[in-house]
Amino acid sequence: MSVVVTPASAGWTYSGLMVLTLAAGETHTLATGPAETLVLPLSGGCTVTVDGATYEVAGRPSVFEARTDFVYLPRDAEAEVTSEAGAKLAFPSAVCERRLPVRYVPAADTPVELRGAGQCSRQVNNFCTPEVFEADKLIACEVLTPGGNWSSYPPHKHDEVRDGECELEEIYYFEVAGGGMGYQRVYGTEDRPIDILKEVRTDDVVLIPHGWHGPSMATPGYDLYYLNVMAGPGTNREWLISDDPAHTWIRQTWTPNHTDPRLPFYP
Repeated sequence: MSVVVTPASAGWTYSGLMVLTLAAGETHTLATGPAETLVLPLSGGCTVTVDGATYEVAGRPSVFEARTDFVYLPRDAEAEVTSEAGAKLAFPSAVCERRLPVRYVPAADTPVELRGAGQCSRQVNNFCTPEVFEADKLIACEVLTPGGNWSSYPPHKHDEVRDGECELEEIYYFEVAGGGMGYQRVYGTEDRPIDILKEVRTDDVVLIPHGWHGPSMATPGYDLYYLNVMAGPGTNREWLISDDPAHTWIRQTWTPNHTDPRLPFYP
C-alpha cells in the first residue's frame, strides 16, 4: 500500500483514503467497517465481488488519459477486489451512519467540468459530488491541472458554519505526470494557524483539517492530478466553500470562456 490515511491516523473523525497496487492476478479483501468506500481505479482495472454480486471495472490507462468507472461499497461490507492484469486502486472513504446499496457507476456518468480561466484553468471530474452521486457523508472528485497552471485558487476553505454544519476534513492525494513535482499551500485562519508549503510528487498526500488551502501549483512541463476526499459531521453533504476574502477579487479578472486550450485532457 502506498497510502493509508484513516481517521485515527489523521487525528480526525470521518475522512479516509487507501491507495493500493495489485500485481497481476492478485486479490485484496476489503472490510469497509463503519465507512462507505469507493473502489476507484487510478490505472488498470479490476473485478469487485460484494454482497453476492460481481462487478467488472474497466478502469483506465492512467488518471491523465480517461475518466473511470467505479464501485460504491456500503459500510459493514466485505469485498474481494481482483485485478487480472494488475492495477493501482484508490479507496476513498468516509465514516457514515446510513448503509446505502452497492452501486456500479460507468465512466460516462461522471460529469466533466472546466473551472477557472487562463492559468487558473483546470478540469474537475465530479464522480462523487453531492449534485451527482448519493452517499451518506463522502464527497470526492478529481482535479487535473495542466503544467504551469494553478488550481484551488483563489484559496478557499470548507469550514464555513451554515445551519450548524461545519468543517470538512479534506485529503489531497497527488499524481504528477512525467515524474515531476507540484506544490500545495495550506494556511490557517488567525485563530487557528497552519503554515504549509509542500512539494508534492506521485503518491504524496496533504491533509487539511481546517483553514485556507490553495493554490495547488503544477510546475511547467508537468501536469498535476489530485484526488479530493472529504467528509464532515453535516447531514446535507454541503461543500461549505468560502474564498479567502483577501484574494477573491481575482475571480473578477478572469475573462469569460478563456479556458486553457489544453483542456479537457480527454474527450
